[in-house]
Order: sequence, then structure tokens, then C-alpha cells
Amino acid sequence: MNATETIFALALASNCNPELYFKQAFAQIAELGQVQFSEIYLIPCRDGVGADYWNAACLLKTKISLDEMTSMLKKMEDDSGRVRPSHQISLDVDLIAWGEDLSHMQFNPKKLPLATDVKIPMLDIWQGVEFQHEQHQFPFVHWVD
Repeated sequence: MNATETIFALALASNCNPELYFKQAFAQIAELGQVQFSEIYLIPCRDGVGADYWNAACLLKTKISLDEMTSMLKKMEDDSGRVRPSHQISLDVDLIAWGEDLSHMQFNPKKLPLATDVKIPMLDIWQGVEFQHEQHQFPFVHWVD
């Protein structure tokens, strides 16, 4: 019997050496299955403290379980040297939602209500009403693999 594939909606952020940590995270996530990444946006810190963040989102379709995904995301943050609490964030990867198709996703209650810095990149790849937001002028980050 085949393991069911699950779609995971992830939000990524970094404001401390973001190019390095995004490249590592994107590569690790891409190894897990079929993935679609949003553009990367440069968005000010929610608290108005600290450097602007690189924010992105991805949809990952994979056979790994919810528990495995949660553990892996924590390990990715730990491996990047993530310190809590801090305004110097090497890597923040949040599990926003999961499910078998985008029309029936389970949202992570710890991440609700969704922050604007999650909605903006997520709307690039998932046209859900949950991600509608006011017009913004946040620039894209241009980087080369």
C-alpha cells in the first residue's frame, strides 16, 4: 500500500544572513518531494525591531508524516543556530497548514490569525481566500541559485 501524500504549506523567514539560510532550507525542502516556492519578499519586522525579513512560502507534496515534518522543521531551525527569543532570526520555518488537497487543508491553530508576512508570499502559490490582504509595496528579493 502506498503512503498517502500530504501537502504542507510552509512559511519561511530570516533576517540574519538570509541568503545562506534560505538556500539551505530551499535545498532541504526540495529533496522531500514536489515543491513550489513563492517569490521572496523583503518585509519589515512585525514588532518594528530588528532588520527587515526575507519572507517566502512553499507548498510541499510529500509522503512524510505530520510528526516527521514538524521534527524536521525544528531541526532545520536548530541547525541554522536559531535563538529564541531574538530579533536576529537565522531561520524561521512555520507549518501553516496541511492536507491532501488545497481545498481541504487543516490550518495550524498556533499560526492563526495569519500574519501579513505569511499571507503575502503564500498568495503567490495558493489562491486561498485565507491569504487575501491589502495591497502592498514590498519588494522582491532577487538572488541567484
